[in-house]
Amino acid sequence: MAVSGFEGFEKRLELQFTGDDPKTLRNGFRNFNFQSLEEILDAVQCTVVSAVGNRFFDSYVLSESSLFVYPTKIIIKTCGTTQLLKSVPLFLSHAHQMGLTVIGCRYTRGNFIFPKSQLFPHTSFREEIIYLENNLPANLCFRKASIMPPPSKKTKKSSSSSSHSWHVYTASDGIDHDNMMTIHEDDIDDDEVVTVEVCMTELDKVLARKFFRRPGDDNCGEVVGNEMTEITGIRNINPKSIICDFGFDPCGYSMNGIDGENYSTIHVTPEDGFSYASFEGIGLQSPSSRKKYNGSRTDIGNTLRKVVQVFRPSTMSVSITSTSNKVTKSSQDLLWRYVSDSVESLGLNCTTSSFDKFPGFGSVVYQTFTAKSRK
Repeated sequence: MAVSGFEGFEKRLELQFTGDDPKTLRNGFRNFNFQSLEEILDAVQCTVVSAVGNRFFDSYVLSESSLFVYPTKIIIKTCGTTQLLKSVPLFLSHAHQMGLTVIGCRYTRGNFIFPKSQLFPHTSFREEIIYLENNLPANLCFRKASIMPPPSKKTKKSSSSSSHSWHVYTASDGIDHDNMMTIHEDDIDDDEVVTVEVCMTELDKVLARKFFRRPGDDNCGEVVGNEMTEITGIRNINPKSIICDFGFDPCGYSMNGIDGENYSTIHVTPEDGFSYASFEGIGLQSPSSRKKYNGSRTDIGNTLRKVVQVFRPSTMSVSITSTSNKVTKSSQDLLWRYVSDSVESLGLNCTTSSFDKFPGFGSVVYQTFTAKSRK
């Protein structure tokens, strides 16, 4: 907890692995014993509060955000003043013991609301990069760091008119591994994976109040979380998903939704003055792939509209990462227009758009939005 308030913006880390033993690849990190997992989370400074899983992966709601454990992939995001990157050497050590080799690392975050309250190694993006560079093995030789939109040369600050900017660091071995970014070859019908990360600030005050406990409510976090899921409309964002949710005391909310090999996650810090909410979804359908998937994946535009309606933010950023290496200028422009058209009817104007490519991790399309007006 920062002195001024709670830091809602998450730090997100994704680690990908491979190995020579088919049995290890089949189960991998899902065989991780819970005690070892707790030791890693203790270094990060968070704990597990709820969990659910299916045949593809395990999903954990944390005291500060979420953890997703696939056989050969770890995705962990934490908020507050957690020290997320301290998990990197620990995950790599356990991977080595299991016969797994890291083949990719991706780290992303937005702008901290209370940057001076962050602890090492999160005191600056430069410090985070240095820490990753020092803790990742030499086989990850293709590395890149970027801030989107690019900082202004005059001010050395983000050119975005809002407070949102996107920090991205990737490292990969540059090899096209068959299992990279997938679960099992037979379970996924395409090699493209689309991840959408949405950061929202200055939430509608009336809607944000739904993420506070009622006075005298002494129910457990699971019961409170389930109630918040229903009354806010979060359940309707993806009705097919199995939801694991948690309501904090006196306020705040987290959920993980699992739908086959895909997940979604939402985290809310509703306090006035530093209100924040995030949505992340993996496996969503981009406009250029709608004909191909024929409705078998959830549409990005429809999902974004539902998310905006739940929170009605004054400022918002949308980062869309595609693992496809076939992103063209026309498909990039199509995605920009499609995302803008999806939320403009809800009172949000696009203020900046940017695009970048990352070796081994495809491309990122990033946009920021501000509300036209608020009553």
